[in-house]
Amino acid sequence: MKISCFLLSVCLSAASAQTPAASPASQNAGDKIAGATGSAQTPAAPAASPAPPAAATPKAAPAIPDLPDPTVIAEFQDGSKFTMGDLKILYQVLQPQLQNVVRQDPVEFFHEYATMLMYEKIALEKKLDERSLTKEKLYWDRLFTLYIATLEDVFATTTVDQNEIVNYYGKNKESFKQVKVKAIYITFADAPSAEDKSQLTEAQAKAKADKLVAQAKGGADFVKLVKENSEDDPSKAKDGDFGTFSTTDPLPDAIRQAVFALEMGQVTDAVRQPHGFYIFKAEIVTIRDLSEVQDQIHQVLKQQHAAEWVKRVDAEVKVNFPNPAFPPKGVPSKPAK
Repeated sequence: MKISCFLLSVCLSAASAQTPAASPASQNAGDKIAGATGSAQTPAAPAASPAPPAAATPKAAPAIPDLPDPTVIAEFQDGSKFTMGDLKILYQVLQPQLQNVVRQDPVEFFHEYATMLMYEKIALEKKLDERSLTKEKLYWDRLFTLYIATLEDVFATTTVDQNEIVNYYGKNKESFKQVKVKAIYITFADAPSAEDKSQLTEAQAKAKADKLVAQAKGGADFVKLVKENSEDDPSKAKDGDFGTFSTTDPLPDAIRQAVFALEMGQVTDAVRQPHGFYIFKAEIVTIRDLSEVQDQIHQVLKQQHAAEWVKRVDAEVKVNFPNPAFPPKGVPSKPAK
């Protein structure tokens, strides 16, 4: 008997995790660093070689027709009707791959949906919902669904007062710091080529970077040092301009600590990364205005309030284990926090 791919996907999808798609990153200083630290012998944000051909873009699924909610879009064998409003609600709880099936092959979707309704009727007539382990699975699925629904409701209904936002901003201004930097990048090779005398060992690159730091802190023209020494061609072509770092950028810890400690005009010590040393100079240091970060603060405070609610409820949870044989020895004695 051939089992429908759709039904199989329903079974598999019920146990699969949903991962949100990553949004495209902006081209800022943080992106350059992230690119540089993950590629061997490559200055930040280079275009050393052409990218491989992109895979063919799959054909976009048709959009669901925008019909009024009361519109009947399907009728089943028992005479029941399914409206566009019903579909809009059901669609929201389907896994992404099943949402795609609704758009790409709605005829198959509703055929299998009607089949599932028929199976449900047969199961209830046979009282399969009262059989073990079906009964326990239904109980657990309901329990887990309500657990998640409660957490979502707590976050959705948590409120944040405007005064909280203003106070948070006033106490945490440093966390909204932005630093526009120039940079010098000195590379090193793990195993320098004997033929290429321009390649430096890590020790040689560190010595060179330290010398440049001393010159820059001593008042030397930073742009001139960039032009004569930096190996990051894109920023070198712009007199060392490397972009603006924000505290929300995904930066390596060493760079984050060095850059956000700078005042305007100051220069960092040499900052080691996997394939080279960076030297940064702060050109402009600013604090983002409250109007720019208000939504961000609102989300942070909502998360804090929701976490506090969870902590309060968790403190009320008590579990005793009266039998010394359970839990067994060697397992954690306390719940994870």
